[in-house]
Amino acid sequence: MKEGCENDRCYAGQRDDPRIIRVGRVIRFFRIDEIPQMWNVIRGDMSFIGPRALIESEVEEFAPQIPCLALRHSIRPGITGWAQANYPHGATVDNALAKLEYDLYYIKNLSPQLDLLILARTVRTVLFGKGAR
Repeated sequence: MKEGCENDRCYAGQRDDPRIIRVGRVIRFFRIDEIPQMWNVIRGDMSFIGPRALIESEVEEFAPQIPCLALRHSIRPGITGWAQANYPHGATVDNALAKLEYDLYYIKNLSPQLDLLILARTVRTVLFGKGAR
């Protein structure tokens, strides 16, 4: 990412995000940027599957507008989750609300079968580049 552009979320999730440099596109396409999160899973701070953590500024912005947002923090965050498997990336309140619906569905229906379905969809995404930006 170009220096100084990290807080400009208006481009978040767009296919042609002008903030991302060439090497960043390669790293993101192959999901190399997710590898360090495995350390958090090993330490027990995260789960492999669960609601994807939001950045602090998003929580501060969305929490007053979405009353149930805190419910997604009732379980450990995950590297991948039901929202990531079913909904594109976004950085608006409407996107956060849609993803919250998926996260609440996941929390309500926690099961090994649902985790396997999420894992299968995540593997499909990684292998076939679907969703990679």
